[in-house]
Amino acid sequence: MRNSSPLLRSGLTVAAAAALPLALTAPTAAAQSGISVSTSGNTVSVTTSACSQTNSAGSWGTASLLTSSQANFAQGRQVALSGTATQQSAAWSGVSPGTYTVIVQCAFNNQTAGTQSVVVSAAATPTVSATASPSRGVMGGLGGAAEDYGTLTLAAGGGLLVVGAGATVWFLRRRAKPYRL
Repeated sequence: MRNSSPLLRSGLTVAAAAALPLALTAPTAAAQSGISVSTSGNTVSVTTSACSQTNSAGSWGTASLLTSSQANFAQGRQVALSGTATQQSAAWSGVSPGTYTVIVQCAFNNQTAGTQSVVVSAAATPTVSATASPSRGVMGGLGGAAEDYGTLTLAAGGGLLVVGAGATVWFLRRRAKPYRL
């Protein structure tokens, strides 16, 4: 005995049919940007394969790094793309922390290959300083043994030494005797 409603079955079919076009277009929407932006410390880099032809001057294109206060491509820090017909890239170093927009423009047809936002976070850079090397080689020493300990500390250490030696002798003598019931 089935109690499923025909309306419920048809509603599920309609929902699946409506979601199918969205599922098919989702990967193309993500790939539509055409560029891939990454950060490493204070360096921002962009790669693309959209600028596969050069212009008459042999340039692949230009990438621009815009701050939040800059409105168009020309106002940003521009770097020429380098690479091959299959992949082009550009990088900016010394970028201070903040949110930026990367825009890539191909030189052949002056079309925008893509736009993507990137966040550069503040990273602590290690400070390296040189120290002078010893002029006479390694300087050996007594380490912690140069401290003058009191009588109580020396007596307690000597007592522990005597107890340890006595326990070792007792254990070894007991082992040497034959097993008794």
